[in-house]
Amino acid sequence: MDQINFLNISFLDILDIVLVAVLLFYIFRLIRGTAAINIFIGIAIIYLIWKLTQALKMELLSDILGKFLGGGFIALIIVFQQEIRKFLLMVGSTNIASKKGFLKNFKIFKTEISANTYIDDIVSFCEEMGKSKTGVLIVLQRNNSLEFVKMTGDAMEIKVNKPILKSIFYKNSPLHDGAIVVENDIITASRVILPIENNIEIPAHFGLRHRAGLGITTRTDALALIVSEESGQVSYINNGAFILYEDFSELAEIIKDDLS
Repeated sequence: MDQINFLNISFLDILDIVLVAVLLFYIFRLIRGTAAINIFIGIAIIYLIWKLTQALKMELLSDILGKFLGGGFIALIIVFQQEIRKFLLMVGSTNIASKKGFLKNFKIFKTEISANTYIDDIVSFCEEMGKSKTGVLIVLQRNNSLEFVKMTGDAMEIKVNKPILKSIFYKNSPLHDGAIVVENDIITASRVILPIENNIEIPAHFGLRHRAGLGITTRTDALALIVSEESGQVSYINNGAFILYEDFSELAEIIKDDLS
């Protein structure tokens, strides 16, 4: 028994491991699907090698790696500035500990809030608007609060359905310009002005709607659906990246999975 005394684990050790796991989980969610994931993996590998050199008492290599990691802290802030902003927004969000927030991410007490109906309605609506080349910008809220953009538009409290969406995005409607924000199955704001993302290169045929979709999805964990007024193409953006899909039924399933 004396040989395994070093395995004496206290409650605080377990808590420490759980908290680190939660932190890494949220970091992974923020950078998943972006170029930052490769940088994060590289840093993690260097960190593990540094810890290994410390355990093996390889003092020279350990000292070099330690100084590299310590001196690179400011550089990491610059590289991950968007991810850090999103992480702080997530931490400061009032609903992070709610069933829709923290517990939902771990599939605990998960409830499907009519997702099968309202997401299908939204995707079907976008398909129809694509055929008529009607511009559409829909933001689907997840965990981060979107109050900072909702305040730029008109507050609403209307259940999502195709007739309502058609009345909002009808070309002669006063609500047509700007985006709408959907929270669960409720439209909570219309004519919303979104931040524009100019630091990401996109094809020339994409316009301000697409840059606005990139802007809100790089700053928060929201999702964006855009219908191009020029081509009628339906684009889906998550975490600042355009998500490819084969058909609209697959698109609906991808969105439902991202919202869950």
